Amino acid sequence: MGGSESLSESSPPPPQPAAEKKHGVTKPISLAGPTEMDLQRNSELGNFLMNSGLYESEEDTAMREKVLQRIDEIVKFWVKQLTRKRGYTDQMVEDANAVIFTFGSYRLGVHGPGADMDTLCVGPSYVNREEDFFIVLHDILAEMEEVTELQPVPDAYVPVMKFKFQSISIDLLYASISLLVVPQDLDISHDSVLYNVDEQTVRSLNGCRVADQILKLVPNVEHFCTTLKCLKFWAKRRGVYSNVTGFLGGVNWALLVARVCQLYPKAIPSMLLSRFFRVYTQWRWPNPVMLCPIVEDELGFPVWDPRKNPWDRSHHMPIITPAYPCMNSSYNVSTSTLRVMVDQFQFGNKICGDVELNRVHWRALFEPYLFFEAYRNYLQVDIVAADDDDLLAWKGWIESRFRQLTLKIERDTCGMLQCHPYPNEYIDTSKPCPHCAFFMGLQRKEGVKVQEGQQFDIRGTVDEFKQEVNMYMLWKPGMEIYVSHVRRKQIPAYVFPDGYQRPRTSKHSTHHADKTSENDAKGYRSPSEGREIKRKQGDETAYVKLDKPGKRASISPQHPGSVSPERSSGGPLGSGKGTMGNDVRLGELDDCNPSSTIVRKFLNASTLKGGTKELEAKELAAKTYPTQELLVECGVMCGKTVEACLIGPNEDIEGMLKQIDSVVQDNKQIVEPSGKSVVGSDSRTPNLICKVSLFP
Repeated sequence: MGGSESLSESSPPPPQPAAEKKHGVTKPISLAGPTEMDLQRNSELGNFLMNSGLYESEEDTAMREKVLQRIDEIVKFWVKQLTRKRGYTDQMVEDANAVIFTFGSYRLGVHGPGADMDTLCVGPSYVNREEDFFIVLHDILAEMEEVTELQPVPDAYVPVMKFKFQSISIDLLYASISLLVVPQDLDISHDSVLYNVDEQTVRSLNGCRVADQILKLVPNVEHFCTTLKCLKFWAKRRGVYSNVTGFLGGVNWALLVARVCQLYPKAIPSMLLSRFFRVYTQWRWPNPVMLCPIVEDELGFPVWDPRKNPWDRSHHMPIITPAYPCMNSSYNVSTSTLRVMVDQFQFGNKICGDVELNRVHWRALFEPYLFFEAYRNYLQVDIVAADDDDLLAWKGWIESRFRQLTLKIERDTCGMLQCHPYPNEYIDTSKPCPHCAFFMGLQRKEGVKVQEGQQFDIRGTVDEFKQEVNMYMLWKPGMEIYVSHVRRKQIPAYVFPDGYQRPRTSKHSTHHADKTSENDAKGYRSPSEGREIKRKQGDETAYVKLDKPGKRASISPQHPGSVSPERSSGGPLGSGKGTMGNDVRLGELDDCNPSSTIVRKFLNASTLKGGTKELEAKELAAKTYPTQELLVECGVMCGKTVEACLIGPNEDIEGMLKQIDSVVQDNKQIVEPSGKSVVGSDSRTPNLICKVSLFP
């Protein structure tokens, strides 16, 4: 009692400063809130999104809910039917259950009109994926009038059934968990759902678990959703929204945006959008983006860890999922696609800087990328099939393998030939059979001089890719693929909205080919758009009617009994004399941006201790870290000087983030953190900077 009296009579302790709350794996960069100008720009951004048609109507939202309810009824019926057929008791049949979960853009609240719905069906242990899901449920759906374009993809990394239900696109996954009866209120975020399941099931469950964790880890869900909606729209307009092609998909963009929200917890969407480009323009890949620390569990599933897993060290742009088991969601990114995305981040950063200075409007940021004006040379991939259903299946298979073509070209040219696969597909309605086409921009890597007449012969590379594609288990007569090299002036007319190519203005005059009447674009191009070579005057001043390239040959091996619709128009690629005409042998590329070829090799610290010619022992001993690893980059073609980096402690990431707001936005390189030892790198050659992977 006395103690309480003395406590009440004593003066209160002085107020303690509020501790800076930690969001994610580091402290925030800034706790600043919006200014008056930020609020005004935020209002303008919201109006722009609304006027761009990014929000669906209430009727469409209600339709989605009805479709989800209908799918839930179908899978419940399916599981009860299988339970009865397998001889379980009537009580078991009555209790049998399956539950539908959503993930992706719909779960995060950032879907727009016509967007796919990512769904997951969780069923009991005795209902399997191979037969029950992909055969029995498939047949049930196939007989329903509401279901169209049904396409099973059982061999995908995450097996999926794609279809349209009352015109709404559905991606349906399946996960069989180790329970005989699935409760209707199943908590999918709990790690217990992962007991006694295989890795395919873990990957199927991961989408829902990741979406739930993202929403828990961001400081403000509403601001996160608006910013993510902006970035998804921007990425699609700029041609970098496609996980399967080697860019980033929905979950990747969500994780990148969520990390920026953690770094600026009090920022509103207009601020977060600008900070997004500021952060990732200066991010030193392959430093990983993480929302929370990576933890291991007694369940023993592999998690992303470049210290233990050599394969993880080869990832170019690690974006780590926050739910156990933590994985790199962007393993599809290649050297070429990372280059394209960094270029686009720089474009976005420049535009946002001018938006903040009131020089341009937000719509300048969302100007479409002029892909067919960015390069001089392209690969055209034509896909044909006997009917629309066959084309849907055949195209889906080829799309899933398309990234391999990029990787093979990088491999076979030692990175000298850079690829820009474009995710958009184009349809030639004049073809006698169902058709679509994809394109890939090609250019030499920057910085290396080449001998006159030097060529890239990738015929064998393309042949290898086609052989793999043609191993499709569900191949049917009429399914064919044709790959050809085309110059910019040979791009077919059907890829342009008006059937012809726009005139290109001189880069020394009006920079942007389609700038708005208010000069919102201000002539800004991404670096790849700016690397244009002068064209002839005649091509710069007039609209050119584009016809289909004549006698553009195929390299497709023929299946027995099938006839190529273009086989009569020319010989197979490789039958020419190595010219740049109808050949895949790429010679004097107009976009000549050569560079040293770098191939990464990873050695542990003990391996390199004997290599004193490249690294002096005293330099290695200058810094000691708890987990030392060595990343060595070496040029294999010309015996380039070996460059090495020591992987520093995780404080290096925090040090990098602290510098981001203070760096002048004029394309300067961010200063290396002092906690890192860099050996042998040449600061005069920015393309040869040593890349450091950091892992906490």
